[in-house]
Amino acid sequence: MAFRNLSDIKPFEKKVWLSSPTMHGEELKYMTEAYETNWMSTVGKNINEIEAQIAEFIGVRYAVALSSGTASLHLATKLAAEKLYGQARPNEGTLRGHRVLCSDMTFDASINPVAYEDGEAVFIDTEYDTWNMDPEALEKAFELYPDAKLVVIAHLYGTPGKISEIKEICDRHGALIVEDAAESLGAKYLFNGEWRETGSFGNYNCISFNGNKIITGSSGGMFLTDSLEDADKVRKWSTQSREAAPWYQHEEIGYNYRMSNVIAGVVRGQLPYLEEHLAQKKAIYERYRDGLKGLPVQMNPFDEQRSMPNYWLSCLIIDKDAMASQVRDDHKALYIPETGKSCPTEILETLARFNAEGRPIWKPMHAQPIYRSHAFITRYGNGRGTSNAYIDRGAAWDAGMDIFERGLCLPSDNKMTPEQQDVIIELIRNCFE
Repeated sequence: MAFRNLSDIKPFEKKVWLSSPTMHGEELKYMTEAYETNWMSTVGKNINEIEAQIAEFIGVRYAVALSSGTASLHLATKLAAEKLYGQARPNEGTLRGHRVLCSDMTFDASINPVAYEDGEAVFIDTEYDTWNMDPEALEKAFELYPDAKLVVIAHLYGTPGKISEIKEICDRHGALIVEDAAESLGAKYLFNGEWRETGSFGNYNCISFNGNKIITGSSGGMFLTDSLEDADKVRKWSTQSREAAPWYQHEEIGYNYRMSNVIAGVVRGQLPYLEEHLAQKKAIYERYRDGLKGLPVQMNPFDEQRSMPNYWLSCLIIDKDAMASQVRDDHKALYIPETGKSCPTEILETLARFNAEGRPIWKPMHAQPIYRSHAFITRYGNGRGTSNAYIDRGAAWDAGMDIFERGLCLPSDNKMTPEQQDVIIELIRNCFE
C-alpha cells in the first residue's frame, strides 16, 4: 500500500531544507568592513583571519583560502601529481598516463580534478561500516595497479572513513593521499591515540564552505597543509602564477582560484558558531535515530570508538527485506507500493509533497555515465563483468550501489525545529504502513 496520511498532516508552510545556510549577523559586519575599507578583491584582513583560524582549528600549519572546495581539490591533486611525476607541459595535465585510486561514493567534485589533470580515476568500492572507501578494496587495487601512487579519499556526509587502515596501506605502497574533507569540517578521528580533525590526515587536504556546508561563505574552500612550500605554490597557482617580475610574467599555468575578501568575511562571521552548528546537527541525527526506532531502517553508521562525525547530513538505509520494488534509470525512478515496505523513491516523493527536501545518496562514481568505462575495484577484485550466464555465482558485490539503492539523505537543516522533525519522522513511518 502506498503512503497513507493517517494523521491528516498538512504540508509545511515554509520549506524544510536538506541543509541551508544558517546566518547569524556577524557575517554582514565583516562583509561591510571589506566594503568600507575597499578590500574587495582577493587580499585583505578577512582572508588572513580565516586562514589563521582554520589552520589552528584543524591542527595544520598553513591554510590557503580559495574560491571553492573544487578549486582546492584541483590544486591539491595537481600538487600531488607534480610531486610524483614532475611538471607537465602547458598543454598537458600532470597526471597524463597515470591512474589514481579514488573514493567511489562521493560527489564528483572529488574526482573531476583527476580528469582536469588528464589522469584516469580507478574507483574503490565502499564499506558498510562508515560508507567510505573500503581498505580491503584499496589493497586489492594496489595488487592490480601497483604503479598507482595517488589516492583520493572523501569522508561521506561528515563521517570519517577508516583512516588508520587507509594510511597504513598507502604508506606501505608509497602512495600520497589527497584528503577531501569538504563535508566533514569539525569531524574527528582517533589516530595513534590522539583525536585529530579531518583535513589533517592527507599529504594534501581540502575543505569546503559551499552554501550547504556546516560553515558557509556562500562559496569558497581551503587548501590545508603542513608544508610552507606547498602553501606558497597554491597561493601562486591560485592567482594566475605570476612570477617575480615588474610585468606579468608566467612560467607555469595559473588559475583564478583565490577567495574574495568579501566571501572570507562571511566565513569569518560563521566560524564562532561552528561548535553550535555541530551540536545542532548531532541533535538532529539523534532525534531521527530515536524517532525511527522500530522501523526496518538504520541510520548512516560511524565507528563510535574511533570517530566523531560532524553529522552534516542525517541519512537512513532501509533493510533489504523491507525494500519495496524500485527501479531507476539515469533520470527517473519508479516503485511499486507494498504494505509494510518502502523505498527511497517513495519516502523522497512523500517528503517533497509535504514541502521538505531530502536527497538520494550520492550515486557511486563508477555508475555515472561519464565514468562507466573506468575500472571499479571491490574487495574481491575487478568489480565489472563479474556475472556469468552459465555459472551462478550469486549477486555481484557492489556495496556502494547497494547503499545508493536503499539509502537516502533526510532533511538535516539546523534551523529545522524538533516539531518539524517529528512531522518528518511521522511521514517516514507512514510510508511503511
